[in-house]
Amino acid sequence: MDLDIFGFYDKMEESNILLSFKGEITSDLLTSILQIMESKLENFEERSRTKKKVYNVLVECLQNLYHHVDEVTPVDDKTKRARTAIFMIGKDDENYNIMTGNYILSENIEPLTAKMDRVNSMTVDQLKVLYKEILNNDQFSSKGGGGLGLVDIARRTGQKLGYNFKAIDEEYAFFSLEIRVRHKFDD
Repeated sequence: MDLDIFGFYDKMEESNILLSFKGEITSDLLTSILQIMESKLENFEERSRTKKKVYNVLVECLQNLYHHVDEVTPVDDKTKRARTAIFMIGKDDENYNIMTGNYILSENIEPLTAKMDRVNSMTVDQLKVLYKEILNNDQFSSKGGGGLGLVDIARRTGQKLGYNFKAIDEEYAFFSLEIRVRHKFDD
């Protein structure tokens, strides 16, 4: 195997990646990642409001990975891989950058795109109204969520959700989500 581990390290260092993970997302893993990031955030000289915002957005992103990975019966290497995800958090001069990626069934691209575009088209006030509507309608999806996660992320960050789909084959695509949480303010 010709793996350049230093190349990976160097690229992560260059991109200011604080933590990354690739593999199957479990509840124990979520707990561990959140504990690690809570500890890392405590070591940064940030406003407590910023730390709380980053942590809360991180929770939503990881819960989305845990709850919304499409169910796949592992019959070969391709479908085993479809249950895995990737997560990274980095920090640049102005933002914490939270990036996630996971396989989804191609049939779910269109509804997810519609949801992402709807959230991205809304103002902060419209997001607040939608958030309250979802909370009050008591309707939950088959995966347990009421659709609050993406709305909450957009509300908390005040930023557009960055996303992309990469077709893998006719059945699968890889969904990438990038969230920016500002930590540098002009005041």
